[in-house]
Amino acid sequence: MVKSAFAVDPAVPGLIVKIGNYPLHHGGVGAIRSLGRLGVPMYAVTEDRHTPAAASRYLRGRFVWPTTGLEPAERLVEGLVRIGRRIGRPAVLIPTDEEAAVLIAEHAAELDGLFLFPRTDDPGLSRRLASKQGLHELCVRHGVPTPRAAFPDSPEEVEKFAADARFPVVAKNREAFERRRTPAVPGTTRIDDAEELLALARGWGPKPGVILQEYLPREEAEDWIVHAYFGAGATEPVLFTGVKVRSWPPHAGMTACAYVVANPELAAMARRFCAAIGFRGIADLDWRFDRRDGRYKLLDFNPRMGAQFRLFESEAGIDVVRAQHLDLTGREIPRAGQPEGRRFVVENIDLPALLAYRRSGYTTPHAPARAGRTELAWLAADDPGPFVTMLARFVRPGARHLMQMYRSRRRTAMRREHP
Repeated sequence: MVKSAFAVDPAVPGLIVKIGNYPLHHGGVGAIRSLGRLGVPMYAVTEDRHTPAAASRYLRGRFVWPTTGLEPAERLVEGLVRIGRRIGRPAVLIPTDEEAAVLIAEHAAELDGLFLFPRTDDPGLSRRLASKQGLHELCVRHGVPTPRAAFPDSPEEVEKFAADARFPVVAKNREAFERRRTPAVPGTTRIDDAEELLALARGWGPKPGVILQEYLPREEAEDWIVHAYFGAGATEPVLFTGVKVRSWPPHAGMTACAYVVANPELAAMARRFCAAIGFRGIADLDWRFDRRDGRYKLLDFNPRMGAQFRLFESEAGIDVVRAQHLDLTGREIPRAGQPEGRRFVVENIDLPALLAYRRSGYTTPHAPARAGRTELAWLAADDPGPFVTMLARFVRPGARHLMQMYRSRRRTAMRREHP
């Protein structure tokens, strides 16, 4: 157990909630360690008995519950209720994906009494924030800069867009939840011309589930992160800012390396937006600074803990997960600044990301020349089990993923050379 300047309530456990099959999730491991080191009993939903999270020494108990995200909400709620009864006392819920966050927000009444979690006046807010279209509409309504976007509802509208669009553009799945059911694209996809767009659109069916978004050139942009916890009432939020140096897949995927960097302007923008929409809970916001017009543009709003949340810890030892536990158990959250230059590295994806970024020549001017303390996503001297388990599960799928990316890029290059 780690000694800290604040006291958590050890009688209130935490539960990591996930929906879908993604066992190599370092965010859940980070949350287990963060609260477990303070003496909080930690529980987790796991895909099987041998995930990295299940191997943590700080895990009191695991609930093997493989889900796909395709289950009816009622079935998922019933599963959570059974887990809550097995724990036997109210536990703080910590969702690690949008599906789990939305499920909790929209079924608060059924989960009340068994669990502790933040409440918003609008139970549908989390779903709108997780939706690309919903977020875009909220940004426009509240004057928050965001990339220009179109939401075609038919093949004819895609054709009309292709005729007038300025390429390249970016295609994303419109609703976060449809990526499991009928994904239009495997992830954020750059499209370089109208011919490529129309070729992709042939596979989208009569109702394309995509957002076609303005492309912000990476050589003219910089990726920033805001993580925050917004409690009830007029309590000042716990809020951190940082700059993303590398991601995997490059420029469009999960954070592989990032630094804590103070950005008062961005912090104020995030604070005003969250206050305007009435958000409560943990938030992970992705922004892109567009050097062409000098504006920060909001790309994603994840209404839950981000996988890289352990990048941010205040000088008082507070991260957003600890802030939530303290707040929901009626404890005071100590206030302190963020240590500049702190670095976060995800070992299994940062090496390929580093190689890719070196080839592209991309740099991040605001990244410190030298890192302060480095937090590793997987390796921890006091908790080696998740790192070992990650290695055992990562090698074969990781190699397969790299090969798939290589083949995909070759096919794209060949299409451009031989249209």
